[in-house]
Amino acid sequence: MELDWQAIDRWIFGEAWTGSKVRDHVDVLCEQIGPRWASSAAEKEAAEYIRGQFVESGLAGAALEEFELDTWAYDRAEASVGSMPIDLLPYNRCPPCKLEAPLVDAGFGTPHALDAVRDKLKGSIAVMHLALEPFTTPVPANIRLQRLADAGAVAIVAIDSKDGRRVEYHNGGDWREPETAEPPCPAVTTSREHGGLLRRWAGEGKKLRLTVESRFYSAPAHNVVGQIKGSRWPAEKLMLGGHHDTVYGTPGGNDNASGTIAVLETARVLGKLQSELGVAPGMDICFATYSAEEQKFQGASEYVRRHCGDKPRLAINLDELSAGHMKGVVLAFGHLRDFVQAHLDTMSDGLQCHVMSQLDATSDHYPFLRQGIDAAHLWRWRFRGRHADSDYHHEPADSADKLNVRETKEYAGQLARLLLRLSHAAPETWPENEVTREAVQARLGRERETVVRVY
Repeated sequence: MELDWQAIDRWIFGEAWTGSKVRDHVDVLCEQIGPRWASSAAEKEAAEYIRGQFVESGLAGAALEEFELDTWAYDRAEASVGSMPIDLLPYNRCPPCKLEAPLVDAGFGTPHALDAVRDKLKGSIAVMHLALEPFTTPVPANIRLQRLADAGAVAIVAIDSKDGRRVEYHNGGDWREPETAEPPCPAVTTSREHGGLLRRWAGEGKKLRLTVESRFYSAPAHNVVGQIKGSRWPAEKLMLGGHHDTVYGTPGGNDNASGTIAVLETARVLGKLQSELGVAPGMDICFATYSAEEQKFQGASEYVRRHCGDKPRLAINLDELSAGHMKGVVLAFGHLRDFVQAHLDTMSDGLQCHVMSQLDATSDHYPFLRQGIDAAHLWRWRFRGRHADSDYHHEPADSADKLNVRETKEYAGQLARLLLRLSHAAPETWPENEVTREAVQARLGRERETVVRVY
């Protein structure tokens, strides 16, 4: 059957706009449920809500998929110099500690800064800027943390680059190897303002008292899955997903109610297109929301293990969509570039397809590409044009108001148009994916200890 793409596009965007449930979803996820740390009761409540929405949209096989999560929690984290408490959040998976030690200003933690204080670091608490040092060869933060620990620092206080005493959760280790990514010693983040005080006090020989009460354990977490069956090539599939969990204490309006809701709305629009107009995708389109993205991609990794023995033609990951409008698609591997661009061109909106120069281990597309699966994220804030008022993700202020309702509607409409087009491209027209897991591992080895280029 020849499809009338102009009529389909008009219907899709009309439904994405006027039938939108974006506001309802963000109210439930961010305000009624709130923070959704994977393995918590709130995270399971969110997963059950998402499953209900998949069922309502007519998705086949809508279900929760439980898996065992290697997780962490903390009950107390505080620091002080004398009688003054210090702004503080522990790193994710920060080990427990109770100590008092002299402060040492380690600058940006780069080699020249490390050399200048090396004789003072043993037994100290190092203070380090998280930002990259200006005009200096960029060194990933995890490498700088490790070098400070290797030099004898018993703990590290990282200075957040945001102002206004804002502090966000950060991760330790190299997430290009998530199985071994851990902070090298107790590590916490402080505000830019209190970081300045700590650096001054380091010069005065003052000590910091630091306490983190944390624990590691296993607990169940849940991915949510569903699909719209293809009418022409049901053995073939495309995939759209995004994580529904958040970090501790964060409602996650931008990170990642925005991506979760775009998954829900794209599924809803394509489901209604099939039920009301009889227009089905050519290939299966699989939808998922993952748990534990904030915990080393464990949910997406489990999804790949269960569902991707046969590689999907393309898996698109949605994360932090409320920080900028859609500009295009970013691939990990180059062989689909011209193919995807040709389909974007039929949409006549100037969307572009790019290929990253390095493998990006910052979100749930990474477990896919690690297995040689064609995976993509969207070109938006990660490159340029980030909204000035949406610089929020791992902090309590990432609340419901940070979700951009209008742009989420646009994302759902554009994603529905693109996925439907790709699903009707005959399998023999797709460039062959010859990327192997072994080739990816070799590439990761070459890229280790580099800062990923983001535009």
